Amino acid sequence: MVGTRIRERRIMVGIKQADLAQSAGISASYLNLIEHNRRRIGGKTLHQLAEVLDVTPAFLSQGAEVALLSGLRDAAEDHTPAETDRVDEFAGRFPGWAGLILDLVRQRDDLAHSVKALTDRIAYDPELAKSLHEVISTVTSIRSAATILADGQSLEPQWQSRFHRNIDEDSERLASEAEALVRYLEGAPGSEMAVRTPLEQFHAFMDSHDHHFSELEGPGGSARVASIIARGDHLVSDAARQIAFAVLKQYVQDARKLPLSEMGDLIETHGLDPLALAEATNQRLATVARRLGSLPEDVAGPVGFFICDGTGRVILQKPALGIARLRTNACCIHWPIYEVLGHPGRVIQKRVRQDEARVIALAMSHEARAASINRPALYHAQMLLLPDNGTGPETKVAASCSMCTMGACQVD
Repeated sequence: MVGTRIRERRIMVGIKQADLAQSAGISASYLNLIEHNRRRIGGKTLHQLAEVLDVTPAFLSQGAEVALLSGLRDAAEDHTPAETDRVDEFAGRFPGWAGLILDLVRQRDDLAHSVKALTDRIAYDPELAKSLHEVISTVTSIRSAATILADGQSLEPQWQSRFHRNIDEDSERLASEAEALVRYLEGAPGSEMAVRTPLEQFHAFMDSHDHHFSELEGPGGSARVASIIARGDHLVSDAARQIAFAVLKQYVQDARKLPLSEMGDLIETHGLDPLALAEATNQRLATVARRLGSLPEDVAGPVGFFICDGTGRVILQKPALGIARLRTNACCIHWPIYEVLGHPGRVIQKRVRQDEARVIALAMSHEARAASINRPALYHAQMLLLPDNGTGPETKVAASCSMCTMGACQVD
């Protein structure tokens, strides 16, 4: 009923269908299919529509009451004394207070995210570490010279002049380094990117393009990678730009093997079946999976895509179909993407359920870098999320370990 909720909200706020489609960056015909529940929706398109309609994505995907109750239950997970069995009663009797609690919880989570990002930046940002080292070294130098001058011993005029000159030069250097440090910490003015890690900056960059880059389709795509990265306002740090450069280079290679002009016809013939598409195109399944994850929704519909490295760190993610982002430090181990990490070359497909969202998860592991002398092979795991229209056994997963409602996990 997501499309019905979108249509009802659009009519209530007085927005024409064509205007809403334009604001959300989709065609009016595609929005019409969504509003009549003939196309599933998720990911960036759902977030864009929710932003224009001034509601949360959960309001559209689950309804106001379900989103409120789900939010309250998640907020109570870390507070065992909370009467979670009476959440429905509380929200029904005091909806205003319930909404206020959720707003406060979101503010707390945002602040916790900022603190963590700043902590990570202090610990792992080489540019920041270098700048702080320069400031501390200069302060130490000034302190040493000042101590010699203040200890009461008589110094020859030429030595006094030398120490005064050193203090003056070091003070000028300290002022310059402190100013540079402040500019670096400010990052992008007016943007929270200043406190995001390079990987978070990269994810924001990919989300802003919905993981599709029309400029890289067709001949000459490699030559346009640098200009796209240069225009990426989300890519504040050099590390984030390096990550984006590697991913877009891979994008160009995949687009050359599986051109956009052919993918629509292939999907029309074989459907969203990665195995059939790989066989029809004589391409590796990993290549087909990456390509499906980069296609616009009007070609492939809503498709989710994730990549993690051998440590389990999620290095690329495109949420869709109502599935939440994978949290690197608290991911649910039941996702098949983690199961294939220990089985290179294996392909696993499961029906997965997260709350009310149901998807087909297809995961595979492949060699990202070949082994060489004194250097082991590097493996990445990929996972596609596809619409689930079938029946059968399903695997339940949580948004994160800290918000798990499935009870004790059997995985040690």
